[in-house]
Amino acid sequence: MSTLFYFIVAIGILVSFHEFGHFWVARKTGVKVLKFSVGFGKVIWSYQKSPASTEYAISAIPLGGYVKMVDEREGKVADEDLPFAFNRQPLWARSAIVAAGPLFNLMLAVLFFWIVLFIGETGLRPIIGHVEPDTLAAEAGLLEGEEIVAVNQKNTATWAEVIESIFSAAMTGRESVDVTVKNIDEQQHSRLINLPEELRREPDKLYDKLGLKPWMPQLRPVVGRVLEAMPAADAGLQPGDLIVAANGEAINTWMQWVEYVQDRPGTAIALTIERQGVQLSLEITPQKVVENDITVGKIGAAVEIPEDLMASLQVRNDLPLWPALTGAVSRTIFFSTATLKMMGQMILGNASVKNLSGPISIAQFAGLSAERGFVEFLSFLAKVSISLGVLNLLPIPVLDGGHLLFFAIEAIKGSPVSEKFQVALQQVGILLLLSLMVLALFLDLERLFQ
Repeated sequence: MSTLFYFIVAIGILVSFHEFGHFWVARKTGVKVLKFSVGFGKVIWSYQKSPASTEYAISAIPLGGYVKMVDEREGKVADEDLPFAFNRQPLWARSAIVAAGPLFNLMLAVLFFWIVLFIGETGLRPIIGHVEPDTLAAEAGLLEGEEIVAVNQKNTATWAEVIESIFSAAMTGRESVDVTVKNIDEQQHSRLINLPEELRREPDKLYDKLGLKPWMPQLRPVVGRVLEAMPAADAGLQPGDLIVAANGEAINTWMQWVEYVQDRPGTAIALTIERQGVQLSLEITPQKVVENDITVGKIGAAVEIPEDLMASLQVRNDLPLWPALTGAVSRTIFFSTATLKMMGQMILGNASVKNLSGPISIAQFAGLSAERGFVEFLSFLAKVSISLGVLNLLPIPVLDGGHLLFFAIEAIKGSPVSEKFQVALQQVGILLLLSLMVLALFLDLERLFQ
């Protein structure tokens, strides 16, 4: 239920702000807006100052919103409203109104990233752990204990940023990534990780072959924290419990336990624990979670880490107000460009469609990011807002980008595109979008049940 709640919150915020962009620019360019609704379906609250003014409404289905403008193409318009009809506005005004939705999504991403960078992100320091032989990391000469400070000249303060940058490069078709590391003597070196074409197309295979894992000390398998409504809590695990054995196999370190759980999504594990000197038997079934297009097991439990050790493993990335804004703009441009390149690679057949995420995956990410805290959830919202903005700018009929394409044709030929031609292309656009949605949902279900 919490996953569903945060999914609704995320979609509600992002789509409503998108529609607010259309609404705000329409009002500023003189178009009469009949209704601005947050949500769809039955109206549960509305306000209208006068019969001639805009009606503001909150509707029952909180999955977005819509803007209804005066437009002769959608019905008869009163004579006094004709000068304020959308279809009678100059080309620049119509283009600005249509483009405002996606652009507001990108502006919202900048705002969220700005807040994130100003408040500060806390993440794992990007120190390399044990490097397995015959992996891409080993071939590049990366060594255990080195700290990754940049990927492709982009600074990486946390381990999450490192992995994100590498996968972004792979999905956008780069043949290699330049990784800058520093050793214990603070000397910096450049390492080149080659990305074979077959691995760039398959994120799950790339993750396995990459061979990069964060450095972690050998911690005892003692539970430090248990998340509510997760398998660990359901099974009765408590903070302070020592994991003794799983399915009869002795568990000696926390990382051994983590790998054991990750390898068994959806599979029951007979667990032996020690609590206050007494051994107990429990059964736990890891939840299936998709990470980097790989289905792994999660139970919602964290290791007990001494405070001084935790401080040495984590890094806080925060910036003053104005540098944070610059960083937010830079991060938005980076993710926007990466999203466009990835879409282009998928269209050309150079990237796997498995990179697509549907509503189930987005809902899972929404729930997981919210569990990790406010900053993590804001960062998630910013990335999805970028995806929404970039997707809507694609020149596909029905989307905002499709309307902008029609306006571009109108500017070239000097007259509007015929309604008959627009309707025909919009039907093709609807078919393409429905096909894309079905594919994304199918991939989500495949990840969920594999």
